[in-house]
Amino acid sequence: MDNFFDALQMLGEENSVETGLLIEKVKSAMLKAAKRAYPHSEDRIRVEIDPAEKKFAMYIVQEIIEDEPIDENEINIATARTIDPNAIVGGTILKEIDISGLGRMAALSAKQSIKGDLREINREQVLEKFQQKEHDCITAKISQIEQGRGTVTVVYEGSELYLFKHEQIPGEVLTEGKDIKVYITGILNKTKKPIVKISRTAKELVKRLFETEVPEIYDGTVEIKSISREAGSRTKMAVWSKDENVDAIGACIGPKRSRITAVVNELSGEKIDIIPWSENPREFIAKALAPAEVMKTVITSLEEKTCTVVVPNNQLSLAIGNKGQNAKLAAKLTGYKIDIKPQTNPLTGEPAEELAEDYPDALLNKADEVLDEAAEVITEMAENLEPVDEIPVIAEETEEAVEAAEEAEAVEE
Repeated sequence: MDNFFDALQMLGEENSVETGLLIEKVKSAMLKAAKRAYPHSEDRIRVEIDPAEKKFAMYIVQEIIEDEPIDENEINIATARTIDPNAIVGGTILKEIDISGLGRMAALSAKQSIKGDLREINREQVLEKFQQKEHDCITAKISQIEQGRGTVTVVYEGSELYLFKHEQIPGEVLTEGKDIKVYITGILNKTKKPIVKISRTAKELVKRLFETEVPEIYDGTVEIKSISREAGSRTKMAVWSKDENVDAIGACIGPKRSRITAVVNELSGEKIDIIPWSENPREFIAKALAPAEVMKTVITSLEEKTCTVVVPNNQLSLAIGNKGQNAKLAAKLTGYKIDIKPQTNPLTGEPAEELAEDYPDALLNKADEVLDEAAEVITEMAENLEPVDEIPVIAEETEEAVEAAEEAEAVEE
């Protein structure tokens, strides 16, 4: 019987289940098995498990009668008094069941029932532990690194999670026993066996790290508007302050760069560009291409979200970045497809092709011109008090101008 309680303790530790709860599940499983073996005693079977005294027993509660018993639920008074001298007719006595006599099928049934209970307990524990942490950052300890596939096993509050190779930061060297921060991207298969998916490459990990390091982000004063990331290489993050007295970029960098350095160190040296967010797309796109200097930005299509920017010749490669990384990150950050042009043709030295005026500016200029002309005509009408031939034409152009102005205003917003 000692082996049973040793196994029970080991089972509880392996599954992170309290011994008391596990005992209740074993009792329930054994009760079901006993009821199958003794179908006529269904309501009279008792299971007793006491780990302190290492006692495990099953009983049938027998009724004490004067006559001969008709089944195992009854016992004659004379027989009962050999067990308990104080037994009386109408009372009850416990008859111990030989557990080994339950049979192989009953034992298998009990085993399957306990396994099912453990699966349900594990499912509930996983959901209770991680449901509130879904789409959040946790700190876990590396327990094992699989050399072949590169899968890393991490432990969080007794639960093992798996950080797969494609979710690891490229080039990062992980070691057993090290604490790392991971982002929980989701929980799959919640109704059966939950699988907690974690990542070190998700851009949301960067956001959560800054929320931890920067109080102004945590309390909502500074807002992270957008993030683009190539894990292990560079991240661009656009920030904005609700309080004009709070510098959003300065808050993220911190005193002596302490805050941004903490995040960079957690990400194994990944470069991070903090960009000021602007509701003006031209300004935002120009800032997003940092560290390159942008001379001019033209929105070529609002619907398709395309634009063209002009940069000094000596900064063309800087704006594009290694393998186009800077331009790609800027495009993801702003949501615009960016065409980068040099200030002059590098082959001929001539100025680059002249770019059209920005769409919003062109609309506003047209609106101003037509409205000015309309005002002159109206003034002339007021002075002469006579019909003016240009009125119908001006009316049509004025309507067009108002529409253009409204569209331009929407663009600027």
